[in-house]
Parts: sequence; C-alpha cells; structure tokens
Amino acid sequence: MTDFLVQRFPAQPRSQWLQRMHDGEVVDAHGVPVTEHRPYESQLRIYYYRSLTAETRIPFDELLLFQDAHLVVADKPHFLPVVPSGGYLQETLLVRLKRRLGIDSLVPVHRIDRDTAGLVMFSVQPGSRDAYSALFRDRQVRKTYEAIAPWRADLPLPRTHASRIVASAHFMQQREVPGPPNTLTQLRLLATDGVRGHYELLPVTGHRHQLRVHMAALGIPIVNDGLYPLLTPQCAPDFDKPLQLLARAIAFIDPLSGKPMRFESQRALGPRPDPTPESPSVR
Repeated sequence: MTDFLVQRFPAQPRSQWLQRMHDGEVVDAHGVPVTEHRPYESQLRIYYYRSLTAETRIPFDELLLFQDAHLVVADKPHFLPVVPSGGYLQETLLVRLKRRLGIDSLVPVHRIDRDTAGLVMFSVQPGSRDAYSALFRDRQVRKTYEAIAPWRADLPLPRTHASRIVASAHFMQQREVPGPPNTLTQLRLLATDGVRGHYELLPVTGHRHQLRVHMAALGIPIVNDGLYPLLTPQCAPDFDKPLQLLARAIAFIDPLSGKPMRFESQRALGPRPDPTPESPSVR
C-alpha cells in the first residue's frame, strides 16, 4: 500500500506517508490502520489526515446552538470555511467541531461561503444523514439571510429576483446569463439611512454565490464583497472588513420527530443603518 500511495501522489515523499502511518493517520474504510508493510488491495478505500505546515488561526470562535443524537447546529463566524479546502484544514468549522465535540462522523448537510457568517447544520449519524440532506434537496428548509448594501431609491422593494446563474470564466465567480431561471431570491428592505440598506434575503434556490450575484445584479452589491461585482486580488483577509452577509435563521420540520424546528444566529451585521422616521422600515 505504501508503494501505491507514493506512486499515486508523487508530490508526497515516502517519508511523509511513513510518518502518517506511524501516527495512525492512514486508515481504511473500517478504521483499520494502513501500515507500512500492508499488502496492496485493489478497490480499497483509504482515508488520511493531511496537515499544513503554516495555518493561520481565524481569530473568531464558532457558537454551538444545538446538539442532539442526530443534529448539530453551529453559528459560524465570518472568514471561517465550513470544510477543509486549499490552505484551510484545522481552521475550518467542521474540524473545529469534530475536535470540540469528539464526533468523527460529523458531516455538514449544507454549506455557506467562507466569507458569510451564520447558521450551518451538521449530521451526526450516517443512518439519519440522508433524511436531513433531503430537506435541502427538496427545498423544505426556510432560509433567512440579512445583508448590508447600498440603498437605491429607484429600486422597488419587496421584490423577487429570478435569473439563470452559471460558472464564470474565473473559477471564483458565477455570472448571470440569458435563459430559463435556475435561481430565485425574495428581497425586502428592513431599514435604510438613505445611503445604505439593511436587507432581508430569502433564497428559494441554493445556487453557489446566489445572493451575492443577485445583489450585485440589482446594483446593490453587498458591503465588503471582494468577488462581486468586481473580483479583487486575493490577499490576507482583512478581519476588520467582513462581508456583510449573515445566514440569520433556518426553519424546517424535523424529518425524524415531525416537530417544527427553528434556529437563529446570535451574530449581527454592522454597523446597520438606523432607520429615519421616513425610511421604509418594517421593524
């Protein structure tokens, strides 16, 4: 098995695989360690833990809102990825929660952008995982977001924005194109100070970057958005300028108990515009 791994991943030296095996970080699908001299087995599924030599800590903590035998709901801070990717491994919501709760089987049943703060649901048990994933596939979850963005007096609100979104030429962006809509978002204005607006966004569909693309298309890009409408050079995150987008609440009927469930983020965007007596606030 060692020879296979070295051949399959030539960028990783044999010494690194041997160290991982020595540390018990390479296992098969049954949790049995893959050791240095284990014979090669065709079609064997192998899991291993990768490490990053220099991973900067995200200086914000997640909040645990709910936990039972089947479900975990966490309140994610801005800048923290949900799952490992690129230069993020330990500093992800999934790995943090696995360490904190001691649940190796934890898996997110949906995701939000690294730049977005707010609610993320995790499945605890493989046996009930599909029941919770189906809630999102079948659009049985009511998701409520909030955003701070410029205010346009000429933009009628509330409104429903439907469009067709596809991958852009740059892998980091999506874009709207003519054609049958595949995304739909309901928007309303909560408050405005005449310059900025505090918006409530209800995504009916769940396309990648949907809310960010829709807000930019309406001429009101979300404050501190480095992707839309213009892609800015990637650099070290500016922790003083988080994207002003928050996954505020999720509500659904629990597929196992049949009980209505609702969770709300304890975080707040800011600074939010204070409504004037003339502003169209509904709060």
